[in-house]
Amino acid sequence: MPAATQIQITLSERITAVAYPAPARSRLPVCLVLAHGAGANQAGAFMVQFATTLAERGIGTLTFNFLYSEKGRRIPDRNDMLETCYRKVIQAFHDGVFDRSFEGARLVIGGKSMGGRIASQVAASDATKIAGLVFLGYPLHPPGRPQQLRTAHLPAIRAPMLFIQGARDAFGTPEELRPVIQRLKAPAELCVIEGADHSFKIPKRAGGSQAEAYELALKAIELWLLRAVVKQPR
Repeated sequence: MPAATQIQITLSERITAVAYPAPARSRLPVCLVLAHGAGANQAGAFMVQFATTLAERGIGTLTFNFLYSEKGRRIPDRNDMLETCYRKVIQAFHDGVFDRSFEGARLVIGGKSMGGRIASQVAASDATKIAGLVFLGYPLHPPGRPQQLRTAHLPAIRAPMLFIQGARDAFGTPEELRPVIQRLKAPAELCVIEGADHSFKIPKRAGGSQAEAYELALKAIELWLLRAVVKQPR
């Protein structure tokens, strides 16, 4: 069962993190931290579905609220505070404050849209205890402004990365993302969800299945973690 934990961010402010432990019979030696995007907190349907399903497949998962969303605000905090929240969650994981099933697991971080971008900035500054990164719709640039790339820090990341991108993503199509990935120093893979937008939604007119789109993303995470993280020597 998911379990909530309070994490101190400042002297007077806390955020809530939720642990989704994997069943002992299928548990992989990995913990995936997924941060929410700018438009919804960790209680959003997308975050809960992905965290729950990944845990059922043996991947212990942690989600958390950034401070602004914990307070019920809609406008994200400054970058430095967003990064501080993410670092506090990482530190809490290493301090062993979550479910005992996470002990000894390799730490992989990432998130949906903004959450993934903040994870990448944290990893670019210090990835010594991070085994990999998973991006669910990396926000390569603001919609309609392809010249404003958010990529300058990515070459500093040394951990392997998985980018899962909708083919119709207004924040950066797979075609825009591929040359960026090719210039990275760390191993990086791209999974494209055909017909999907930034949130992996499939329009009815496309004739695709929403369940199949989510399954493609979840299976890509599972297989990539096995190949790029779990089976790699420590």
